[in-house]
Amino acid sequence: MPTLPWTVPNSPEGHESALIMASRFEVRSLKDVPRFFLNSLAAWRQVRKAPGAFGASLVARPFKRTFQTLSAWESREQLTAFVTTEPHRSIMKAMRPTMSGSTFVFWDASVAELPITWAEAERRIGEQAVKDAQGS
Repeated sequence: MPTLPWTVPNSPEGHESALIMASRFEVRSLKDVPRFFLNSLAAWRQVRKAPGAFGASLVARPFKRTFQTLSAWESREQLTAFVTTEPHRSIMKAMRPTMSGSTFVFWDASVAELPITWAEAERRIGEQAVKDAQGS
């Protein structure tokens, strides 16, 4: 399972809390995995320079066709700015037809808790996936 380890683009020093975002993406077919992974690397390079990013990590499970991200942000506005800036914006548009499912979860955490563990992120992603499936 390839993992890009927790990277800290900007120190959270001087801040008390962070917005955490965890996501899980599944592509429709194994043939979509290389393209998604290459796009993930482009987004990874972008997040390493993103204003307001306190940390990020990525887990790729290519044979399961899944990718998970975990990131910490100064604010929702900083996260939104990242998502709507190139190359991330074009990546989302280009990959949309290849996706079979996506789950997103957000929560606030103390910067003292950073980095958030993958176990915690996966627990929350799982809970959100159940809620999404139930339509709540």
